[in-house]
Amino acid sequence: MHPVPFLKMNAATAVAAPGGNAPAQEADGVRPDQRLATRYCFGDPDMDLFFMAALGWGPTGGLDIGEACYVARQIVDGDPESWVNAFSTYGAQLDREADAWRRRGHLRTAGEFRLKAFASYRSSWQFAEPDGCFDALYARHKQAFALAMQELDLPAAFFEVPWGAATLPGVFLQHANAAAPVVLVIGGADTCFEDLFLTAGRNLFERGYSVALVDLPGQGNTAARGLYWTADAEAPIAAVVDTLVERFHAVPRRIALLGLSLGGYFVARAAGHETRFATVMASTPFPDPAELFALSVRAAGQRVEGTESAAAMRSRRMALWKAGARSPQAFLARTAAMTADPARVSVPFLSIIGAGDSPVFTLQAKSWHRDIRSARKSLVVLDAATGADGHVQVNNRLRLAQECCAWMDEIFAV
Repeated sequence: MHPVPFLKMNAATAVAAPGGNAPAQEADGVRPDQRLATRYCFGDPDMDLFFMAALGWGPTGGLDIGEACYVARQIVDGDPESWVNAFSTYGAQLDREADAWRRRGHLRTAGEFRLKAFASYRSSWQFAEPDGCFDALYARHKQAFALAMQELDLPAAFFEVPWGAATLPGVFLQHANAAAPVVLVIGGADTCFEDLFLTAGRNLFERGYSVALVDLPGQGNTAARGLYWTADAEAPIAAVVDTLVERFHAVPRRIALLGLSLGGYFVARAAGHETRFATVMASTPFPDPAELFALSVRAAGQRVEGTESAAAMRSRRMALWKAGARSPQAFLARTAAMTADPARVSVPFLSIIGAGDSPVFTLQAKSWHRDIRSARKSLVVLDAATGADGHVQVNNRLRLAQECCAWMDEIFAV
């Protein structure tokens, strides 16, 4: 085990992880897939990002700082097995504590512990092998999340959207105000619909909105159902909207769409095709994922053998699995058609950028904002002083909700 101190470093400073693992960025100072401009805890950039995600879930019911730091001390920087074991072991401990509180009759406290158990299980599978312990960890997280919703008495209705021979899973939280607009939240390459509750859903719900969280093809564990990322993301999103209208009585043009990370591509596509949204929001708009994917594959191929961490290699294997590809070349071929046309978009659109995110994300978001035909549009750039300059505001999730809700409040007030 390595005690892991919190550190702050400029992105241009190469930081070697303990044990000789990969530096936090390329020799030229910025990785094409950079998502944090500051190193917070781990030298391995993927681990650092997802540890910040774990910390960022604390205010909405995930692990608190002391708990997350305790887990971090059990992890060897860059070693995926130590990450999986540390978070899964802690999740099991929290699950047992939730059971004890429940037996004593303290249901709310049980639910609070259970939601933390979910968050720990969720983090645990981030660096699991798709064909290894991933399924078992994923099942534990699903069970803990569903039970937490019951114990916390949250109005969570789980649903399945028919899609081909399979279904897309999700949850709907109906606000007490039956007339509240609905926000449909779409995550990215490394999300599941349950973790979206902690990332944005709970904040949106508590600020006056009904919230729908769903996995599109290739998200969550839908790849295990034979569903992979698809270029025409507007099609599954339309199917989800059908379900929201038919089952939950969502009103067309009283629905907002929010996309996060790769979800910024999915919603950019939907914005040019689906007419039932009053507004679309993205952190960040990502109209050409193939550009970043190609740069990332090229950068990985140029790294010196033995300098890349096992965690980074597992992250790449997970991405291949979700795309339905067996090699980097197949991955690029399967994602080459993932493009969104700004000329198709006239819906009110909010674009959010973290200034510490990849320059690829930044340039694409700014070009998207400039080129869409929307008469009502806004571009928000969050710098380091906001504490929200990371990818999808991973270091300040509340700011993400604040920006989105302020925009929607104004849209729906008209």
